[in-house]
Amino acid sequence: MTIKPLADRVVVKSVEAEETTKTGIILPGSAQEKPQVAEVVAVGPGGLVDGKEVFMTVKVGDKVITSKYSGTEVKCDGTEYTIVKQSDILAIVE
Repeated sequence: MTIKPLADRVVVKSVEAEETTKTGIILPGSAQEKPQVAEVVAVGPGGLVDGKEVFMTVKVGDKVITSKYSGTEVKCDGTEYTIVKQSDILAIVE
């Protein structure tokens, strides 16, 4: 099963957070923050959204930073994805 986003939506997959601090302390899963860096898995076509033309500026494979609590989390074939609006993407990581 694949997820195909509509309009200005983007499907992202979180990049795994580091499990140790810079000083070498290992963090349990409950102490780790939700990662904000994600990889773009699928991109919607853009088009007319709320009466305004939206052009998609991200592409599949881009690493992006998203707003901390944005999007809708979904599980597909055992993998967790987040569907966000393109406007919830703050930056592309190069």
